Amino acid sequence: MPTALVTGGVRGIGYATAAALLGAGFDVAVASLESGHEAQAALARLQSPDRRIRYLRADVSDVGAHAALIDGVLAELGPVHCLVNNAGVTSLVRGDLLDVTVESFDRCVGTNLRGTFFLTQAVARSMLAADASGQRSPYRSVVTITSVNADVVGLNRADYCITKAGLSMASKLFAARLAASRIHVFELRPGIVRTDMTAPARDKYDAYIAGGGVPIERWGEPADVGATVATIARGLLPFATGEVLNVGGGVHLHRI
Repeated sequence: MPTALVTGGVRGIGYATAAALLGAGFDVAVASLESGHEAQAALARLQSPDRRIRYLRADVSDVGAHAALIDGVLAELGPVHCLVNNAGVTSLVRGDLLDVTVESFDRCVGTNLRGTFFLTQAVARSMLAADASGQRSPYRSVVTITSVNADVVGLNRADYCITKAGLSMASKLFAARLAASRIHVFELRPGIVRTDMTAPARDKYDAYIAGGGVPIERWGEPADVGATVATIARGLLPFATGEVLNVGGGVHLHRI
C-alpha cells in the first residue's frame, strides 16, 4: 500500500490533508512538533479501519534529524510515495516591513525554506534508493504547500512571503530534477484558509471576502487543500509536474 508523509499534520491544513490521504487509500505518517497528548488525540480522530497512521515527533527545521525521521517512516510504514511539505510558521509579529527582526526572519527561513528544502532532498534520495533496489512505485509525488503570498504581496509579514516565494522556485527545481525518475512535484498555493494561523486576522479577512476580494465568495477550508493534495497523490494528473495549483477561490486573480 502507498505511504504518505505529511509534515505539520496534527492541525489545520496538515490534518485535513492526512485525512484526505487516508481516504484515498494511503497509510500516513504525520510528522509534527505537537505534544504527544495533542498528537494522539488528533490521530485518534483520524483512525481508519483499513489504513495505518503513525505520529513521529519531528522539527522540520532540524536538518540533522531528517534521516531519523525518514528511517522512522520506513520502519513503521515502508517507503514514502507521497511527501507533503506542509509544516510552516508565520511572522512572529505582523507589521511594517521595516520592523522585521532577524529572529523572525531566521525562524521563517529555518522552517519554511531551509528545513523544507533539505527534507525534500532527503526524501527524494530515499525514493531514488527504492528505485535502485527494485521497489519503484507506479506513481510518486512531492507536494509543497506554499501560499498565495508566494506571489501576492503581504506587506505585514514580509519574512513569511519571502520564504514562500523561495519555496516556489525550490518546487520547480525539484520538478526538473526528478521528472525523469517519474517523481511528480507540485506547488499548492492556498489563499485565505480558516486555520489557527489566519485566526489573528479573521476580521480583516471577513471584510476582504465580503468586499469581493475572493471571487468564490467564502473562506477556504483545510479540506479544500486536502482534497487537492489527494487528487495529486492518487496519480490523477499523470502527465503533469512542476505545476502551481492555486487553491484560494480565485484570490490570486488580478482584476482592474
